[in-house]
Amino acid sequence: MNFKISNYQVYGLERAVKASGNPMRVKIDTSSPNEKDFQRAERLGATKNGLGHDNFLKGILVQLDVSAPLYWWKEAQRYHWFDFISSQSTMHCLLKFDLKEQVVEEVDSYILERFQELIADYQRIPDTQIEEKKNAWRILVASLPCGFCLSATMTTNYQQLKTMYIQRRHHKLKEWHVFCDWCERLPDFLALTGAKELANN
Repeated sequence: MNFKISNYQVYGLERAVKASGNPMRVKIDTSSPNEKDFQRAERLGATKNGLGHDNFLKGILVQLDVSAPLYWWKEAQRYHWFDFISSQSTMHCLLKFDLKEQVVEEVDSYILERFQELIADYQRIPDTQIEEKKNAWRILVASLPCGFCLSATMTTNYQQLKTMYIQRRHHKLKEWHVFCDWCERLPDFLALTGAKELANN
């Protein structure tokens, strides 16, 4: 299985661009954004992370499905506004997955064979042997290779994606390169986050 992002949708882009001008208004303006609004949003969005000038980017919401190996999920979970809506469950589905189809190609075949043996060991234990069954299950879960892939539906926003893009665009893992390439294809992402220049470096 390869890292994949699919079924993504972007919400609130125009409303957030318009709202980027709220600090200088005495009344909230809900009209459609014009060229001046986009120019202002691009200036604010390009500011350094943490200064607060790019806060309007939080109003551009993104929902997406991600299929990724466990080693990528461990890194992605450090981002506070990259939230799980719902995900596949190893607890419910581990024995239902086609293991060879569910891992990245770099997982060693010996590890896959050994894991299949552990599954067979678990399945041979009668349900009446509750403690033995629990212990075998723990061995299964603890032995699952990091290259095992799970899919999840996520929600995030352009401000969080800006941070992820800046921090991960030159990462060792090829999955982050795919992720950053996807960010670049989001509507107005490069312009509104100031990532246009970063993409060329």
